[in-house]
Formats: sequence, structure tokens, C-alpha cells
Amino acid sequence: MKKAFSLMELMIVIIILGLLAALVMPNLIGKSEQAKQNLVCIQMKSIKNALDMFKLDNGSYPEQEQGLKALVKNPNPENYTNYAPDGYFENGIVPKDPWKNPYIYVQTDDGINLISLGANKKEGGTKENKDVTYADCIKQ
Repeated sequence: MKKAFSLMELMIVIIILGLLAALVMPNLIGKSEQAKQNLVCIQMKSIKNALDMFKLDNGSYPEQEQGLKALVKNPNPENYTNYAPDGYFENGIVPKDPWKNPYIYVQTDDGINLISLGANKKEGGTKENKDVTYADCIKQ
């Protein structure tokens, strides 16, 4: 004779799994976005290190118009005569933020800044849509 679960037993298991999911899922969802925010800062620090190496070799940061592409290919061989032969990233690719957007490179009076526009790809926002700047990352 085959033994099987009764409908009542299956319903109890489904209810228990539903309750567990309701307790665990909210915690997991918030962690994903927090991990992306942390990754932004790690990547920005890596890009900043490459920019510092560029400045060390060439005497200044790249022009804003040249952007972060200047870390991969020499934008002006006449001005940047000490440019690293293989660029400033091992793989020749400047990383994109966790939402697959390029980082924004800005020259300021104090030096430079990097910006990620967050999940919504627009200026401003809160939570996962919040813009993240290199200045914010070094405060952490």
C-alpha cells in the first residue's frame, strides 16, 4: 500500500514555507542594494587609484572632456609623454557601476570627483536610486 501526504499535511507545509519566506525575504532584498552601494565605493577607489597613477606619470589628471577613457588609451601622446604603455587598467576596460552605467568623471576646484547615478540612472534620488560620489565613499 502506498503512503502519501494528506492534503492537510501539504497545506501546513506550504503555510510554514510561506511564513518563513515572509520573514526572510525583506532582509535579503535590502542587502542586495546595500551590496551594490558598497561595490560602487570599491570600484570608485580603484578608478581613483588609476587616476592618481595617471597624474603621477603625467603631472595632471586627464581633462574632463577626455574622461575616464584616458585611463585606457592615451588621449594626447604629445601632452602625456609618460603615459603607461598598457594604460592604467589591466584589462583595458574602465569598470561600470553595478547598474551597468559608466561612472561620471568631474574635475572640481579641489581636484576630481567620480559619480554613479544609482539604479534609476538619473540625478538625485533616495535609497537604491541615490547618487553615490567618491567624496561620499571616502567619508565612510
